Amino acid sequence: MPDTDPFPGQGRTMSTVAFLNIGMHGHINPTLPLAAELVRRGHTVTYHTTPAHAEEIGATGARVFLYSGDEIPMSGPPTPITLLEQLARTAVQVLPGVLTDLRGARPDLVVHDSACLWGPVAARELHVPAASSFTTFAFNRHVPSPTRASWALLAAAAATPRSAAGYLRARWELRRRYDMRAVPLIDLADIRQPLNLVYTSHAFHPDADSFDRSYRFVGPSIGARPADPSFPHDRLRDPVLYVSMGTVFEAGPRLLRAFAAALAPLGGTVVVATGHTDPAELGPLPDNVLAVSSVPQLEVLARTALFVTHGGVNSVNEALHAGVPMLVVPQGADQTLTARRIVDLDAGLSIGTEDADVEVVRALAQRLLDEPRFRDGVRALQAAQRQASGFPLAADELERYLRQAGVAEPGPAELRRRAER
Repeated sequence: MPDTDPFPGQGRTMSTVAFLNIGMHGHINPTLPLAAELVRRGHTVTYHTTPAHAEEIGATGARVFLYSGDEIPMSGPPTPITLLEQLARTAVQVLPGVLTDLRGARPDLVVHDSACLWGPVAARELHVPAASSFTTFAFNRHVPSPTRASWALLAAAAATPRSAAGYLRARWELRRRYDMRAVPLIDLADIRQPLNLVYTSHAFHPDADSFDRSYRFVGPSIGARPADPSFPHDRLRDPVLYVSMGTVFEAGPRLLRAFAAALAPLGGTVVVATGHTDPAELGPLPDNVLAVSSVPQLEVLARTALFVTHGGVNSVNEALHAGVPMLVVPQGADQTLTARRIVDLDAGLSIGTEDADVEVVRALAQRLLDEPRFRDGVRALQAAQRQASGFPLAADELERYLRQAGVAEPGPAELRRRAER
């Protein structure tokens, strides 16, 4: 929970790193092992978050600050226009408190999510360097951002004039109060810095060679998570088939029932993570189907033979790290791009929600279980994901960035790693 003690570490020789993020699991989870690794190496870490994530962030050893005001309005499936409005309004709300907290903490570096509008503003106001954290794919002209300036975005703004006007009002308020030169005018999903951490491998990222050296493909940032004693691990029978459509988009009981019916004849146990849907809404299910609201995903993926997923980059990275082929059913955002990459690399198949009936899903799942090319494809990517290192490499990159900025000298951990090379 939030730290109420006086700020620790005054007179320190190591650095203070401040994390600023949006309140969504997929954007927070990859940063947790990184924060814990920085603490382990002797750095002081602060992390601004919402109450829902305070406990898990506090477990990393970071000092937790809560955003001021109401819960950050970042839940639910945003469209590009509503995302812009939500980010700008949230920045207006939280920046005064964030700046007060960080002036007391005196960070040497701000690490912010690539969609966290208030991160680069805070770094500029505090005159400290910033690094960007891409928990989605990184974007450029070959990999288009969902909030890039385009005719489609203009048409969406015309269709939702209230959200567009809300964004413009919030943006004007921010410009009146703060130096906004570090923030794109429109493309808020792609806020770049001189160092951009991308939490997947060079092999999996689309058009990775088109990105300059400021983008570091560090690999999936996957660390230990607290065990969930409520999950009935004793009910798992091989082969385990796992369904999860994420925490943002609402799959609904009809789609989840179809997945359960399709997979039940193929699996020993079919695990269905229902998310915001009450498991009871799925009605009677086959005896080998386990429907629960929340699943310890890393533990279940370690047992899984096939993963049916919405295609969020965080979940896909975790599946590739575990060597699990996927059936991707994109729900929105950048998930279609992720699905296309999985299909191109023979790590799985993809299907649209409108086509996901019982017979089609069962046939595709059978192919994924039977055809060797999918096992071979996912194993090749698993090797690349694991070779990329993940959070230890991300911590190395941040320490190198601090030294280049003249903020820090190599610490004992870095000196040991140099000696081992």
